[in-house]
Amino acid sequence: MNITKENISELELLLKVEISESDYKEKVGKQLKEYQKKAVVPGFRRGMAPLPLIKKMYYKAIVADEVQGILSESLYKYIENEKLEIVGSPLSNDEKTGEINFDNTDFAFYFDVALMPQAEIKWNEVGVKLTQIKVASKDIDEQINDIAQRYGKFETPETVEGTDYVYGKAVELDKDGNAKEGGVNTFISMDVAKIKNSDIKQQFIGKKAEDKVVFNVGKALDAETIEKSFRLEKEVAKKFKADVEVTLSGISRITPHEVNEELFQKVFPKEEVKDIDTFKKLLKKETEKAYGEQTQMLFNAEVRKALIEQFSTEIPTEFLQRWIASRSEKDVTIDTIKAEWEEKYLPSIKWEIIETQIRKIKDIDPTQNEVVDYVKGIMTAHDLRKEDEDEKAYEDRIEKAARSIAQDRNNIGQIYEKIYSDKMFALLNEQIKPEVEKITIKEFAERNK
Repeated sequence: MNITKENISELELLLKVEISESDYKEKVGKQLKEYQKKAVVPGFRRGMAPLPLIKKMYYKAIVADEVQGILSESLYKYIENEKLEIVGSPLSNDEKTGEINFDNTDFAFYFDVALMPQAEIKWNEVGVKLTQIKVASKDIDEQINDIAQRYGKFETPETVEGTDYVYGKAVELDKDGNAKEGGVNTFISMDVAKIKNSDIKQQFIGKKAEDKVVFNVGKALDAETIEKSFRLEKEVAKKFKADVEVTLSGISRITPHEVNEELFQKVFPKEEVKDIDTFKKLLKKETEKAYGEQTQMLFNAEVRKALIEQFSTEIPTEFLQRWIASRSEKDVTIDTIKAEWEEKYLPSIKWEIIETQIRKIKDIDPTQNEVVDYVKGIMTAHDLRKEDEDEKAYEDRIEKAARSIAQDRNNIGQIYEKIYSDKMFALLNEQIKPEVEKITIKEFAERNK
């Protein structure tokens, strides 16, 4: 077996893989004997058919399988040994290879290979800021109100009060007060407290199931509430200002949980929380952590976008379009790929090249131990120690369970991505040294609508 390469351009190679009979003869011989033992051939007892007959029946197919195996293994081994950094994967050059005739003993296969372009990253030109969220006291107070609601007592009263949720069928009306043809006709859920017009809000107070309320949506609700309550597209919700008739079908009421030690324990079962100040500190810490993860993801995404926009390196476009076509569904043709190239495919290709350069700075692939530690962190946050379990037994149980979970790639895909994202953030942060911009939770929500 012999492999030679020919430089077609700065970024493209032609590899020639030559396979001779000596490369596969021994394995083919063993395979034929195995076939002979199992073959059922008319006129012969099982396993007693003569070897020349077995060879005549199966030789070409066995040679084809063995040659294919040798070809695949040797090709990638050559790329690894020669330290060829490629983009995509080798593509068979059918024109050069021609039709393979397995009556022959020696074979030659040709492959097109594209080298990974070396992207220049100008870190000092990446003008992305790192956002940090300022968690104010009022934010924590709002969270406490939400938590009290979440753990509150749920009821289904007969009549509506000002803090209830109402459910029903909403029908858009025309100027004459009749159901508008082709208009909104949907089941809604609505928080009465979010009705901004006091007169309209008063229309709901005291109503019960089967009662009807007619009101103007634009006067009653803001666009965000319309979008959620009526389940409309964002742009449609902004323009929806019509009168509607709502026929109530149900009412729900939540009496907030008292803000006391019982509530503290429900929210933080593994902490000793005796007073509101400690509760607020823990909530602030959790909130900062949650928003820290969001701003980190935003930073990664914005840096990625900036680096893609900065990218000016030449790439083997024609090869990559062929490669994508070879891996796509049958209805995705070269012409389809070319038409969608700039918008759909090129950004991902650019990022793959950039990411390869970034990973040369530092290995950021998650290790098995990092995955296990992450799983343990999740488990210890939610898995309480059993009454009859000492500290060592608890730690051993968590360790064993975490390692078992970490063995299954189907279970840890998201965890792997999370650790990788964290390590990528640290690397990008180190390279860019971004300016820090502090904003409020409200400002962050506005920016990311």
